[in-house]
Amino acid sequence: MPRVSRKQAELNRESITDAAARLFRERGLKGLSLVEVMGAAGLTHGGFYGHFESKEALAAEACSRSFKQSAERWRQRAETLGHGEAARKSIVEHYLSTEHRDTPGEGCPVAAFCGDLAHEDPESALHRNYVKGLETLLDTYGSLLGADDPQVRQKALVQQALLVGALTLARSTRGQALSDEFLTAARDFLLTEA
Repeated sequence: MPRVSRKQAELNRESITDAAARLFRERGLKGLSLVEVMGAAGLTHGGFYGHFESKEALAAEACSRSFKQSAERWRQRAETLGHGEAARKSIVEHYLSTEHRDTPGEGCPVAAFCGDLAHEDPESALHRNYVKGLETLLDTYGSLLGADDPQVRQKALVQQALLVGALTLARSTRGQALSDEFLTAARDFLLTEA
């Protein structure tokens, strides 16, 4: 069988990472096999170890990719709407929407990975990438709260916790009226009182 070019190998690695980033957010880190990831990337399982040394290495890279995608979406909202309240409200409205609740594979990695990360070794690459990505999102969100506010970090932490908590609870109660209540209550609070 002929070897693939370096460029094709790089494209294959990107496809694997993108597929894993989506699938890990949809199904969690533990509930997914490498065969499923490789199939979603359009590749055979046998080629996995030519790109990654382990499932853990793939998870760390997929986590990082997920955070980069989210951070880019938040930055685009900030640039489009101006770095301030309109961008923050846009992020809140999308984050606490039924669309975001129902499409975890394209959604926020903070909510998607938090359950798995609670059991992860704090020294692992996956844990480090998660914390780094979370800090980036907190900084981006905090930049929309107002630089002259001495409590920016505190407000960003509280509001991020409310966003993630409400989304996680809404996902875990999906199909019940309670799910929409979590989204609505948190969204109303963050858009009017916060």
